[in-house]
Amino acid sequence: MALNICSITTTSIIVLLASFFIILRATPTQEPESPDIDLLEFPLNLEYLEAEFFLFGSLGHGLDVVAPGLAHGGHPPIGARLAKLGFLVKDIILQFGLQEVGHLRAIKSRVRGFPRPLLNLSSAAFGQVMDNAFGRPLHPHFDPYANEINYLLASYVIPYIGLTGYVGTNPELQHATSKKLVAGLLGVEAGQDAVIRALLYERRAQIVHPYGVTVAEFTNRISILRNRLGNTGLKDEGLVVPILQGSEGRVSGNILSADKDSLSYSRTPAEILRILYGGGDEHVPGGFYPNGGDGHIARSYLNN
Repeated sequence: MALNICSITTTSIIVLLASFFIILRATPTQEPESPDIDLLEFPLNLEYLEAEFFLFGSLGHGLDVVAPGLAHGGHPPIGARLAKLGFLVKDIILQFGLQEVGHLRAIKSRVRGFPRPLLNLSSAAFGQVMDNAFGRPLHPHFDPYANEINYLLASYVIPYIGLTGYVGTNPELQHATSKKLVAGLLGVEAGQDAVIRALLYERRAQIVHPYGVTVAEFTNRISILRNRLGNTGLKDEGLVVPILQGSEGRVSGNILSADKDSLSYSRTPAEILRILYGGGDEHVPGGFYPNGGDGHIARSYLNN
């Protein structure tokens, strides 16, 4: 009898333990506590933009075909289309686009997120960026989809903003799991920016037709514009800089944008919105986001 009772007790304990572990495995990942939620949610604005620009540029379609569930019924992007790219660059851009799909999924596995905001990825939107960068209208209007060099220059505009945003976000996070996620996102964003800069650096002396301006000068103008719109000093550098501004004050080549100690610059959400909206004011939507960004942080500026 004692043996039977012992056997029953042991069996009961095993069943209880098994049930406990099943419950643990079935429990979804808990959302991090605020303010981590807001800080993790905000980058979705840029991740949506990057995903759509890279997917359309390489495939001619975006999230609504590749991963419709991630768009959450948000507005289709305006003006995005297939770019005229060579085999190598098309392959690279497709990889970037698929990486952004992964980023969206990773962030949304941690926070609720929001539907894709309305994005203006038209040639007119990018053309306005270039006009602002040069301080005059370019003729003909800059079209990012017209050829490979134009598309690479347009791509130069985007991932670096996300890179600086993740650098700025990481020290503000409270939880180790949040920091791990952002570190993983930052690593890939930095890689994308490095690849784009390397492709352009190889062509830095090439004249961008029909504008009569070198690739290096285009990147310098874009970086100066982002510094001006961000309105917090030097946080952006083109492919060629004065020697004293280069690494250790010894080179003018600037394959990566970094400070005097070769550390990445950081930006706040407000700075990022000033740049993405195109007007230097985080309270006034425009540019790539006609209706503004989404999430608590972006909406808080729109409501003030």
